[in-house]
Amino acid sequence: MAGKKVLIVYAHQEPKSMNGSLKNVAVDVFQKQGCSVDISDLYSMNFIAAATRNDITGELCNPQHFRYGAETMEAFKKGVLCEEIIKEQKKVQEADLVIFQFPLYWFSFPAIMKGWIDRVFVQGFAFDFPSIYYNGLLKEKLAILSFTTGGTEEMFSKNGVSGDIRYLLWPMQHGIMHFCGFKVLAPQISYAPEYTGDKERKDMLLSWAKRLETIWEEQPIECTPPWYFQ
Repeated sequence: MAGKKVLIVYAHQEPKSMNGSLKNVAVDVFQKQGCSVDISDLYSMNFIAAATRNDITGELCNPQHFRYGAETMEAFKKGVLCEEIIKEQKKVQEADLVIFQFPLYWFSFPAIMKGWIDRVFVQGFAFDFPSIYYNGLLKEKLAILSFTTGGTEEMFSKNGVSGDIRYLLWPMQHGIMHFCGFKVLAPQISYAPEYTGDKERKDMLLSWAKRLETIWEEQPIECTPPWYFQ
């Protein structure tokens, strides 16, 4: 949809990977729609995953007993977070849709993407109390997880050896995205691209492209426990 802004938070070391291709497909589809697309290519940016005192450029509230959450909340209010975080927060603020593109690592985000979330979604910016879940501070935005897996779809089924994929989505989609207020769209899961043929990988890309053509018409998932634990 012309005029919409998209942020792709991308975590993969290899541009020629399936994740790289999925990212490129998204850029192409959205640009054809007249959307503006911003990309946070975390590995290329050498994004720092660790949340430390260096994230605050001003004086600490309590240097004798450092509490990251409390200190970054105050730093956000005072405008003294480090430049790296401020830049990423601005991208989020301007986006109508945030896409997280990544390979599933140990049933979760890669460390560099989890670090982005830890450092960017600080209290006061992404959430506050009682402004959480449906009242989260990012409630006007859409979010979608697009990721690849090492295991097959069968392995991630309810009776599969890795369990229902929806169980894994609970902490990522519900505990982070929905907690911060995002309207969460159903995930785009590309199962085991390394163990499929060229046709299957091409079909994954075509499926993603086709979905993105009408992504603005999609309704968010029902963000309740039954969606995840049927």
